[in-house]
Amino acid sequence: MAIARNEWKLTDGGIEIASGGKRTVREALLSKLVEKIVSGELPEGATLPNEADLTEQFDVSRTTLREAMQYLSAIGMIRSRTRAGTTVLPRENWNYLDPLVLDVMLSLGGDKSFYTSLIDARQLLEPAAAEHAAKNASAKQLSRIAQAFEDMVDANARDNEEWSRADLEFHTAIIDASGNWVYRQFASAIRAALLASFRLTNRASQSHQQAIQKHQDVLEAIRMRDPVAARTAMETLIGVARAEITDALKKGTPAP
Repeated sequence: MAIARNEWKLTDGGIEIASGGKRTVREALLSKLVEKIVSGELPEGATLPNEADLTEQFDVSRTTLREAMQYLSAIGMIRSRTRAGTTVLPRENWNYLDPLVLDVMLSLGGDKSFYTSLIDARQLLEPAAAEHAAKNASAKQLSRIAQAFEDMVDANARDNEEWSRADLEFHTAIIDASGNWVYRQFASAIRAALLASFRLTNRASQSHQQAIQKHQDVLEAIRMRDPVAARTAMETLIGVARAEITDALKKGTPAP
């Protein structure tokens, strides 16, 4: 269930909801509960209050609360047992790719393991995607990759939103051009996390020109239909991103 990103204005029983009804009471309740769990306000192993207390605390119906609890259980954040109550599960059980969990994680800034795990996944996936893109990309897909690169050049600085969004488009266009539906689904699921990662590294980077050159190396290898060069160029690019993320986290660069 994707949670719409809207400004919360109206209230319903103490739970803020979006104007126009774009965020339901259940979705607002879910967001509140996920935020409490992710932030540690409800830590791993904690037992949640009983149903009566929760409905009173959030001023929602039992039906709304039960639906929210079912969702939290489905994404691995809580477990309910007869007599033992409802407890918060360890983080390794959580579905971090759930849109709501991602939204809350990013709004709270994520943590070191969040970003390093993401770069680990990219290191495995993106060089292979670039290799396949060099083999499989259509003329239209090549044009999309090239346009994203040009948008990065036009942005003319790494410390801005235009660059980060063009960077995201560049990488997702390559993944799309790979022709692998699993890669595409993965990129779609973590799109928000990727953008947050680019914002973090782009603010921390010291060399705009180096970034342009590394992206251009990937583009040219794909254009030349050279799978080995494309893989190698992407491995180098992700390696630079890893170093920048490590540096940003050490320096405590503010998260997106």
